[in-house]
Amino acid sequence: MKDFINAYSWINIHYLLQGLWITVAVSVVSIIGSYVLGSILGIIRYVNIKIVSPVVGLIIDIIRNLPLLLIIFFTYFGLPNLGFRPSSVWATIIALTVFESTMIAEIVRSGIAAVDPGQMEGARANGLTYGQAMYHIILPQAMKKMIPALVSQFISLIKDTSLATIIVLPDLMHNAQIVYGQNSTYILPMFLMIAIMYFIVCYALSVLSRSLERRMS
Repeated sequence: MKDFINAYSWINIHYLLQGLWITVAVSVVSIIGSYVLGSILGIIRYVNIKIVSPVVGLIIDIIRNLPLLLIIFFTYFGLPNLGFRPSSVWATIIALTVFESTMIAEIVRSGIAAVDPGQMEGARANGLTYGQAMYHIILPQAMKKMIPALVSQFISLIKDTSLATIIVLPDLMHNAQIVYGQNSTYILPMFLMIAIMYFIVCYALSVLSRSLERRMS
């Protein structure tokens, strides 16, 4: 019991909260970037643009089947050989954005494909262009279908930030390792606190998504 009390001193908790802030910040930027890029890639793959769509599809399939850790290594250790030296924070954001955008692209493509084709036909019959019909009619309906899958992917992204500990990203997991590295009796208390903090962040996102889903319905 004494180990738990000592492990949860204000200094240690404050240090963990600093790591949690980095985790949340990296996750938010990566979520925004991957959603925007993934939506564009998903739409391109769905509309079947000659040559472009097959190439985009090939790139998506390749990246989706690579380990995320490999992509993190490439952005942090490989990009400097190309003249670009990102910090551990930006290397993580780039890696997560690239990897998760390919997952989101498939969710977007599947969500659009799940909308009744008659919706597009009806919109075109009423004088809307393909782009207008896609933006005003198809995508809003597809979004409702995509929310659960998107939220699940975003939650996975948040948890995947812990992989960047390998490139010394000062996130929650990294800071916890620093704390229990100084005292091995803090290992269990730190793991318990990490689990609680990840749960709070991920559960908050789940609650937010359910609220958004109810409003859209």
